[in-house]
Amino acid sequence: MKIGLDIGSTTIKCVVLNDNDEILHKSYERHYSQITEKIRDILQYVRDNVVKGKTARLAISGSAGMGVAENCRLPFVQEVFATRVAANRLLPGSDVIIELGGEDAKILFLTGGMEVRMNGTCAGGTGAFIDQMATLLNVAPDEMNELAKAYEKTYTIASRCGVFAKSDIQPLLNQGARKNDIAASIFYAVVNQTIAGLAQGREIKGNIVYLGGPLTFLSELRKSFDETLKTKGTCPENSLYYVALGAAFCAEEDIDLDQAIGQAEHYRASGNFAYNPPLFQSREDYDAFLERHSQCSVERGDFDAYQGKVYLGMDAGSTTVKTVVMGENGELLYSQYQPNSGNPVPIIKEFLEKLYREHPDVEIAAGAVTGYGEEIIKNAFCVDFGIVETVAHLTAAKRFMPDVQFVIDIGGQDIKCFKIHNGTIDNIFLNEACSSGCGSFLQTFANALGYSIEEFSKLGLFAKQPVNLGSRCTVFMNSSVKQAQKDGATIEDISAGLSLSVVKNALYKVIRASSPGELGQRIVVQGGTFLNDAVLRAFEQEMGVQVVRPDIAGLMGAYGAALYAQSRKREKSTILTEEQLAKFTHKISVVTCGLCSNHCRLTVNTFEGGRKYIGGNRCEKPITRKNAGESLNIYEYKLKLLEEYRSCEGPRGTIGIPMGLNMYELLPFWYRFFKDLGFGVKTSPLSNSKLYLRGQHTIPSDTVCFPAKLMHGHVQTLIDEGVKTIFYPCMSYNLDEKLGDNHYNCPVVAYYPEVIAANVGDAAKITLIHDYLGLHRKRDFPVKAHAMLNQYFDGISLKEVKKAAKAAYEEYYGYFEKVRARGEEILETAEKQGKEVIVLAGRPYHVDPEINHGIDKLIASYGVAIISEDVISSRVKKFHTGVLNQWTYHSRLYAAAHYLKDQPHMNLVQLVSFGCGVDAITTDEVRDILESEGKIYTQIKIDEITNLGAVKIRLRSLFAALDQE
Repeated sequence: MKIGLDIGSTTIKCVVLNDNDEILHKSYERHYSQITEKIRDILQYVRDNVVKGKTARLAISGSAGMGVAENCRLPFVQEVFATRVAANRLLPGSDVIIELGGEDAKILFLTGGMEVRMNGTCAGGTGAFIDQMATLLNVAPDEMNELAKAYEKTYTIASRCGVFAKSDIQPLLNQGARKNDIAASIFYAVVNQTIAGLAQGREIKGNIVYLGGPLTFLSELRKSFDETLKTKGTCPENSLYYVALGAAFCAEEDIDLDQAIGQAEHYRASGNFAYNPPLFQSREDYDAFLERHSQCSVERGDFDAYQGKVYLGMDAGSTTVKTVVMGENGELLYSQYQPNSGNPVPIIKEFLEKLYREHPDVEIAAGAVTGYGEEIIKNAFCVDFGIVETVAHLTAAKRFMPDVQFVIDIGGQDIKCFKIHNGTIDNIFLNEACSSGCGSFLQTFANALGYSIEEFSKLGLFAKQPVNLGSRCTVFMNSSVKQAQKDGATIEDISAGLSLSVVKNALYKVIRASSPGELGQRIVVQGGTFLNDAVLRAFEQEMGVQVVRPDIAGLMGAYGAALYAQSRKREKSTILTEEQLAKFTHKISVVTCGLCSNHCRLTVNTFEGGRKYIGGNRCEKPITRKNAGESLNIYEYKLKLLEEYRSCEGPRGTIGIPMGLNMYELLPFWYRFFKDLGFGVKTSPLSNSKLYLRGQHTIPSDTVCFPAKLMHGHVQTLIDEGVKTIFYPCMSYNLDEKLGDNHYNCPVVAYYPEVIAANVGDAAKITLIHDYLGLHRKRDFPVKAHAMLNQYFDGISLKEVKKAAKAAYEEYYGYFEKVRARGEEILETAEKQGKEVIVLAGRPYHVDPEINHGIDKLIASYGVAIISEDVISSRVKKFHTGVLNQWTYHSRLYAAAHYLKDQPHMNLVQLVSFGCGVDAITTDEVRDILESEGKIYTQIKIDEITNLGAVKIRLRSLFAALDQE
């Protein structure tokens, strides 16, 4: 007999074959990281019930199998080879195999050049990701599959890891989006992750085979792959077992099963792993810690005996809903802390019904709501006030420490930190689109290891060797945890190590503190994550100070909202009465807005009496039918200005220009240059998701910035539209604006034409002009351009080129004069109208609506004026910076930040693209410049998926801080 074991990241698959390669036995079990114990159990069963004393051959395969095979001295077969062996024997003629496992994903190209693409340490788009998303929707994975069958539309959801996706899904749930649509969107996210992250530019075509648990059990996931790849893939019989089958086919060595079982039983890890000092040296140490923190408690009151007005506070957070009822002296009469369950509306309804039922004479003076679900709850139940989370948490913190210097709140998916100066918020730190290092970070690991979060957190309190896991994100941490387990770390060591990682992530990745001391000595910690004593202890150890943790750390948002409601109370609360609540209805519909180019997917929530709350909009048009702040938005003006350069005809043929990256600034130059040479010009259309997907299969890197990824779609679109010549030159330098030490383009902007030429297959069918040119040398340019053009066209004279170049430079500078003149008008109008001005700073291509996701319109909806960094950068002379200032776009950023020094009503918000390595430098430098000038730094990270709910928190926090100044 032949035995094949596939030891994967989360499961072990076993098959036993007879001499005719027929399956006698197969099993599929989760191992919960107890790999050797599970191997022992499986082999004992096979020995006693299948082999029954006969001779057997054994081979092990799988992503987690090599170490076990080596240590137990058992034969090992590499999993890709095992898959190929099984496919060639059972499915001859297959071209591509797509296999998704628990935390592993791979694509095997069997024809056209054998190649395998596998995920690295990231588990995005795998079974673990799908399990996390099902948990978020409060359904089982198979139920999510059934939900997806009845979807009507899809949303754009990240799939690079669960914590990103949660940040996209949670606002949709809070806005009332249908679970059917979200479930289908999750499957399409997995497809996009697989194609973009693994295929990396190689087209998936031919006979496609689907293997692995997710693709076996989830028919809608297979359907999503079929629709995206425009094919009909095959999910064969025993698709779960192909690696195990391949291992069995390769098994050639007779194995003594008794000896193999004994080796697995006695396998011991090395015990060599990096670790930190224990959190607590003794039980007495822990008891003293508990005693100290028990002294910071809120006053409680007996609700049944209470006489007087009450104030309601509600915090509809990302993973939980918190509610409190507070008395007139700040005493806590009632509180509730429960899971979000994907929709906060029924939870708040139940809370209010219970309040009225158990306290029929209650007199509600006022109520306030905060959190992700603030807007829908405020609209649904006519709550008096909505309050941004940062203000709610600061209000609560002051109740426990009036002279607080620093507040840190770690919740389910958010980290909110702010420095306090003279009683007001002085600086705000928020985690970006990633919620790594928050409560969900620990929850994910606890669930993966088979524990509740309460049990898991207690395990680490007295760990002798807390594993040093650093401060990496959840999916990257998985590999570190598994390696530590292999090296002998206990569950207790891992629990303590993860608590330390949460703290380090907050301090050194979110706050970016150079040292703990810079945050101050008077610190209040909040959020449900700090109810974990291990996290609290780790924070105090890392900070070197004793902090205040209120006994209602998990309720501070709701408590702060109640305090805020008390300070702003009106004559009568508007919260629904018991009679109105009895008539409460909630209906949800989904529509696509056509009032502007964003085409937002709107979730329309309708409540009794016709009240509506619209979610998913990036501007105010769906609500007011007006374009908020259009006249004072330089981004919209730039887009309109660029429309003048879209297309023209000429006798020498048509030149296609892809509308992305530096073309958002250089289009006026090249348009005029080619037009005056007698060419027609055709630009690609404005970016959208369909255009992106059109070129997605040619993107070779998943980590390059989104604006670069879009260029593949722009070039492919021009080719598909019949353009035979595309002009996209390499440009090491930009024009010199005399602001920096040099004037380079960033490497991606400078040389991405080379990537396009090498990876867009259809580019070989046309003429792609991607020669090296430099506009910065005005005298040399005509000669270089003439030589370049003569390689592709006949009859173009140097005189013609010189004349066209002169006109092109004039057009380029004329474009900037118009932009700066319009910017000046916006500034003058804002000053007359008393409006705040936001410098929305980034790169020229951040004007692209698909890249900025309508964030300019969102900011304008707050009643402020918007200009870009290039409007004011020319007003600043070159100055010293703390970094090498050698890139033109960066020089503008620094100059714009420096200009704000004497501008009391101007503030800067920086747009940053994920995958932009150089922005690791610019963000710190812009922050330093602004803080040295007494300004608040706000950053918004964006890519193909952006959670506007998180963006709103950042913006409202900024505006709230400005209001307090």
